[in-house]
Amino acid sequence: MTVATISAVLLLAPLAGCDKGARKEQESGDRSLVVGFAQVGAESGWRTANTKSIKDEAAKRGITLKFSDAQQKQENQITAVRAFIAQNVDVIILAPIVETGFEPVLRDAKRAGIPVVLSDRRANVSDESLYATFVGSDFVEEGRRAARFLVEKTGGKATIAELQGTPGSAPANDRKKGFEEVIKGHPGMKIALSQTGDFTRARGKEVMEAFLNSPEGKTITALYAHNDDMAIGAIQAIEAAGMKPGTDIVIVSVDGVKAAFEAMAEGKLNCTVECNPLIGPQLFDLVEKVAAGEPVPKRVDVAESVYTQEQAKEALPNRQY
Repeated sequence: MTVATISAVLLLAPLAGCDKGARKEQESGDRSLVVGFAQVGAESGWRTANTKSIKDEAAKRGITLKFSDAQQKQENQITAVRAFIAQNVDVIILAPIVETGFEPVLRDAKRAGIPVVLSDRRANVSDESLYATFVGSDFVEEGRRAARFLVEKTGGKATIAELQGTPGSAPANDRKKGFEEVIKGHPGMKIALSQTGDFTRARGKEVMEAFLNSPEGKTITALYAHNDDMAIGAIQAIEAAGMKPGTDIVIVSVDGVKAAFEAMAEGKLNCTVECNPLIGPQLFDLVEKVAAGEPVPKRVDVAESVYTQEQAKEALPNRQY
């Protein structure tokens, strides 16, 4: 067991011995909802904003939120969910690090009568009754939007480097799928290099440096990054190589964080496809309905836009994350 896992157990364990049914027998007006939230981590500016939105909205509604940071380790999330089950929380929110491997613990939650709401990322399960609803972005469409921009910007001719997100995660899988759906219709668009940057700025820089030092790297004319943090790391690598990001290499990424707007305003990033992290209000609308036994849609999408350099300066002062 890792130190992070032990810490998660110690943090969440004290209430695990409570009488399992006692709290739920109280009238709902006598107490606030108690919700467990198993978050991915704090790997990016997007994730930090997402966590803040959820914590702030819970506090605003008087909901008791038990929070666990998995530090991008699936075993930590599973440990946290099991601890939430032991504490007999009302609802569990899970943002799955990867798509697979969660079915056993979700079955445990179902047997305990605790509904699960998936946030931001999906989990692949054989039985969709294991979760109540999913709220988040259409990652496939985000990939399509990034590709459409790049096709238009390059006239349908580009040698592309791709910085992928965490292997096995829904956004990495789907953003790649959507991007490839579009470029396959354009013979002049080719992905020459593709590797994971794990959604972090440091890894994005490291991988881009390796790309640029490879034989294929000399031919790169465009970069597609699965998130803004990796794109910003790549921009640093491109500049260190004596090139002009946004000019010598056209760059499109996903998320729409404030740092991406700053990079666009400086001419270093060409486009960011928004993935809205501020889902707290939508999420807790669903959580409250689920806790009350009310019907909810199986999927709720978040409204999002696409921003280019031309829009960046005007939009930048209003960015909340």
